[in-house]
Amino acid sequence: MSGSAEASGERSIAAGSIRQALTGDFAVAHYVEKSLTLPPEALELPPRAPSGMVNLPERARLFIGRQPELARLDEAFEDTGGVVVQAVHGLGGIGKSTLAAKWAAGRTGAYNPVWWITAETPDDLEAGLADLAVALQPALRDVLSPEARSERAVQWLAERDGWLLVLDNVTDPADVRPLLGRTTGGRFLITTRRASGWHGIAEPLSLDVLELPQAVELFERIYAGTADGIEELCGTLGCLPLAVEQAAAYCAEARITPSAYRDLLARHPERILANTAEGGDAEQTIARVWRVTMDRLADTPVAARILRVIAWWAPDGIPRAYVESLGDEPDVREALRRLAAHSMIGLREDGTISVHRLVQAVSRAGEDGAEGHAEAVRVLLEEAWNAMDRPLVREWNLQVIALLQHDSELGIPRDFEVLLYIGAADLMGTEVPEKVLWAYEYAVTLCEQHHLGRTPTARLAQRRLSDICWLAGDQHRAEVLLMTSVMVARRVLGRDDPRTIDERTALAKVRMRQERTLKQGLSLAVKNARWAERALGADAPQTLRAGAVVAEGWRLRAESRPRPYAARAVAEIERLLDKAVRAEGECGDTALAHRWELGAAREAAGDLAGAIRVTEEYLEQRSAPSDGVDTQGLKARQRIAVLFWKAGEHERARELAVALLAEVESALPADDDLGGRLREALTPLVGLPPDDET
Repeated sequence: MSGSAEASGERSIAAGSIRQALTGDFAVAHYVEKSLTLPPEALELPPRAPSGMVNLPERARLFIGRQPELARLDEAFEDTGGVVVQAVHGLGGIGKSTLAAKWAAGRTGAYNPVWWITAETPDDLEAGLADLAVALQPALRDVLSPEARSERAVQWLAERDGWLLVLDNVTDPADVRPLLGRTTGGRFLITTRRASGWHGIAEPLSLDVLELPQAVELFERIYAGTADGIEELCGTLGCLPLAVEQAAAYCAEARITPSAYRDLLARHPERILANTAEGGDAEQTIARVWRVTMDRLADTPVAARILRVIAWWAPDGIPRAYVESLGDEPDVREALRRLAAHSMIGLREDGTISVHRLVQAVSRAGEDGAEGHAEAVRVLLEEAWNAMDRPLVREWNLQVIALLQHDSELGIPRDFEVLLYIGAADLMGTEVPEKVLWAYEYAVTLCEQHHLGRTPTARLAQRRLSDICWLAGDQHRAEVLLMTSVMVARRVLGRDDPRTIDERTALAKVRMRQERTLKQGLSLAVKNARWAERALGADAPQTLRAGAVVAEGWRLRAESRPRPYAARAVAEIERLLDKAVRAEGECGDTALAHRWELGAAREAAGDLAGAIRVTEEYLEQRSAPSDGVDTQGLKARQRIAVLFWKAGEHERARELAVALLAEVESALPADDDLGGRLREALTPLVGLPPDDET
């Protein structure tokens, strides 16, 4: 239709050069037509990127240190075979993006384009790729949808190499897996808080905090005021780069000293770590960065609970066993895994947990801080008994001291003060007996002052004081202390409680080791072992420990009066050995202890061949320590040499003695007590003539 058109009247219609007409009282029409003609070359992927195509942030401006990490990136990207992907991971605020920006800025002459994409979500990644497509072909900006532009960029990357893409702050490896899978050349540098999940798609590079001198240098680049207190503040901030930058900018703007900032941080950590200087990025504060991470862990509530508890302990060396009571075993394992995967904690190969001190500060200051404090106290009190019975007292002491150092109005149990003195004494061992004895004495005095006489803490103090009194030669006081501890345990815990049984075991051992009360001690040990088996079962650790003391008692009885007791001692120890083997196997600690006692009992009974056989079995079944001198192995071989001499096999005894003396000379210093005893026992076997049967 062409030409002009005219119409008149109420419902008249005229049209010229239109394709559609509607009439009627309520007719409505919407019609849009758009026509765009593109040159053919716009539909083809550009063969190469425009020269010098760079899109990088300015984060490298405050770059400090990191030379080893830069060198590792250099080495990784030297590989010329196919696509290369590096994933720099670490705690939020540790400087991953700054490292990536610094390294990429130095590679603009080697790669083209060098393109930065914030890839926190799949939508962010798509938007960044769409922007890359526009940079490659500006004419596409208003023609294709963002999805189509993103696909266009991926196609270009897949068909070419020589480019570098930095994917910043990737949340989940699955978000970038499709992109990585479609490219065969080029380079990807990824930053992420995820420490795991990169297997098969990227080579991970862990990033740690700055060294203290580097953190101080970073602070001084921003803050031009007095240097007093900068080093202490950087130490308090754990040398975390974002925290150091944030603190320096705040001090500079607020005109306060580093010491004043440190004081504010101690009193209001969550608020201070949420502050930023004017013009700063409010989304890039320590509190905000970590809150985003914890929001992602909201579906694992045990994770937050663990952080609230370990917030009150030392930042390093936390035994994993200490958090096992904070949830069901699968939940605790999953929480630890996810916290480590998001770089909120570190899981060390030695079985301990580490956490950054600022993560601790924020966790203590949260709404549930008091609840976390109460649980931290509860766990340490429960773990005290394990720590004092195993070589873990140092680790336990570190956590208690850290908890006591927090200036808190939430309250600390009196028990901790007592336990610290016990722990200090345990750490000193017997090297300074006067100080050890004083520490235990003071622990018992504190129990009396705080009216803790019936608590587990008091019993532990009495037990330790009893042990040191015994070593100091005061056997009577050692026995009195243990008798008191047993009576308290029976009243407070009951006769069947494992701790009560252990107290009776200790009392029996002290009595047996005194000649005047050996018979009484053995009788108590036998009754206690039977009671333990009825109350706890034959396989219970307390039952096995009680049985080991019975075996020791029968050995002592056989050695003191061989004629009436040696044969029975052998029979009784063999019976206990059978039980121990059924409970924990041939190589169990209790079974080994019984074999040692059985060898001595057979010797007392005159069965030298049997004593040799049992002691050799003892050596075969036990494992020598991986480090240090195998002192128990030396003693066992010395026993065998003496037994051969007593059995008349002098040449065999002499050969063993010569070899063992040479080992003692090389392994033990001249002033070592054990070395002296071994030399005294072995030297006659080497020096006496073969026909001398003395």
